[in-house]
Amino acid sequence: QVQLVESGGGLVQAGGSLRLSCAASGRTFSSHVMGWFRQAPGKEREFVAAINWSGGLIGYADSVKGRFTISRDNAKNTVYLQMNSLKHEDTAVYYCVADRGYFSGRPLVADECDYWGQGTQVTVSS
Repeated sequence: QVQLVESGGGLVQAGGSLRLSCAASGRTFSSHVMGWFRQAPGKEREFVAAINWSGGLIGYADSVKGRFTISRDNAKNTVYLQMNSLKHEDTAVYYCVADRGYFSGRPLVADECDYWGQGTQVTVSS
């Protein structure tokens, strides 16, 4: 069992930066693929980024490539999402996920993720 708690969301101006953190409980954290999804009002949940257990394989949505960076610290059971050059369209609730399956580098599928955090709001003012 893995429990996920996100933090770091907030209000930021367009062009600014935020860093989200996701603290995980459970001794099997290091074996899970970790990722982030987001959901804007009136829209479907969408994949943002994912990272494999070692950090050696990472995947991003095209909409955030070059602006967002995912990383993990297995010693701290934490995964991060550094978000730079934020745009108004990045406004959403951001969810941390853990997946026990194999990661090929392709976007995670929401329905296949095993654990979800409660979400943290990111609001980018234009």
